[in-house]
Order: sequence, then structure tokens, then C-alpha cells
Amino acid sequence: MSESIPVWLREEVCQARRGQGKDEIEQTSDLLLRLGLPTVCDSARCPNRGECFSHHTATFLILGDVCTRGCAFCAVKHGLPNGPPDSDEPGRLASAVIELGLTHVVVTSVTRDDLPDGGSAHYARVVHELRRRCPGVRVEVLVPDFSGSEESVATVLNARPDILAHNVETIPRLYKKVRRGADYARSLTLLRRVKARAPHVVTKSGFMLGLGETADEIESVLRDLAEAGCGMVTIGQYLAPSLAHTRVKRYVSHDEFDDWRHQALGMGFKSAASGPLVRSSYKAPRYFGELS
Repeated sequence: MSESIPVWLREEVCQARRGQGKDEIEQTSDLLLRLGLPTVCDSARCPNRGECFSHHTATFLILGDVCTRGCAFCAVKHGLPNGPPDSDEPGRLASAVIELGLTHVVVTSVTRDDLPDGGSAHYARVVHELRRRCPGVRVEVLVPDFSGSEESVATVLNARPDILAHNVETIPRLYKKVRRGADYARSLTLLRRVKARAPHVVTKSGFMLGLGETADEIESVLRDLAEAGCGMVTIGQYLAPSLAHTRVKRYVSHDEFDDWRHQALGMGFKSAASGPLVRSSYKAPRYFGELS
């Protein structure tokens, strides 16, 4: 059985969608449209879209807007992507960062199992272009698992991102139902490889609550991530994008989210964002600041 969304959470979602100003949201939307840049804010129907756009920030979605996997929790289109990576995209993305005046940029992508390198070379081109045209901007990449390819991870790291994030999304028991095509152990291995190859790069991961996990399973995921060397973790409420997606099993209170944040910090995470509307890039500059 799935629960009805509580009134307090419905109000928070509505407020986040409205953001801080209609004109500012339209300005950000128009800029992204003009430059032909998809965002995960739009593609994944993020509840924080209005809030982020009203502050002239967004999480860029590279490698197209069609994912080769079809996770049961995700609103991003899935199927067979049309064509190779867009060679002009790194330049357009850098232009957007300059126009928006960003000091911390988050870049993510669909999963591209159709590409031999999973799109890692394109990630590297994006980071290189940001380094060239936007000196001083902090670069965070939220990558797929690259089908377990160590070479692909190395390609991204060689471009020198400041933060490399990869989400485990949920507990291992629910992977077959919620995250088909992914593998929990493979995701942890990716995070370990990053710390082994580039200890100076901050690693980050995140997962959702409300899919049917138990407290023991949540604690186990946190311990796994801490042991893999993650410095940052995000924990948010799963919200079903449509009736066709996996149903919400429960809505988690602010108090419980606060408890998980404290537990994460107690396990050694340097930064932990935990709350109903927390997402992977939620207030990314602020939570990166907790590391100092």
C-alpha cells in the first residue's frame, strides 16, 4: 500500500516549485532553451526546480536526454539514444555557467550503455572546457556507473573535477525492483576506485527513503558509503513522478531525516544533507562548504 502525501510535504513541494520569483525562473529557463541545454531539473521533474531556477542555478544534463536504462523511480526518458554525444555541448554549457554567474557547477548525465566508454570522454571534455573558460569555478560531476569500467572512471578523473558523485539511490534489497540494470556492489567499487586513484577528489553519494527500506538497511548503506571513502552524502524523500512509477511506501518526517543526518556525521561523513526535498545537487555549494 502507498500512503497519501501529507499536507505539510505537499505545501513544501508547492513552495519549492514556485521558487522565489517568476521572472527569475523564466530568465533561467529562457537561457537554457536558447543554449539548447537539458537539465535534470526538468527531465527528472525535480520538485526543487522553481527554487533553483529562481536563484539562476541548475544541474546540467549532458549526453542527451534519453537514458539506456529505465529505473522504476526515475522520470527521465529511457530508450535508445539518438546519435553520438554533441561535440558543441561543452562550449554551450560553459557559456551558460558564465551567463548565470555560477561559482559551483553540477553536471550529470543519462546512462549511455550504448557508448563504448559510457560517455566518459564527453564528461572529460565538459570539465576541460569549464577549466579553460571558467577558471575558479568548482566542478562537481554526478556520473553513472559506466558499466563498471575502471578506465572510464580514470578518464573523468584525469579531467580534474573537484567532486565526483555517484548515487547508490536505494538499499541493495530493492535494486531488482527499483534500479534494474545497476548493481550495488559495482557502485561502491566505483566510489572506492575514485578515492584510490585521486584521494584529493571529494566523493559523494546519495539515496532515497520511502521505498520500503528498514532502519537497519539505511544504517548499513551509510556504513558502506563511509567505508568506501565518501565525504558527502545526500538523503531525500522518494516522490513518485507518476502513477506508472514505483509507489511511495511511506513519507519520512523531518525528525527522522535529522536523525539520519546526525548518524551520518557520527560515522565520519564531513557533510550530510538530509530532508524530504534533498536531492543530489541540493544546495551543493552550501554543503561543500561544510567540508572546510
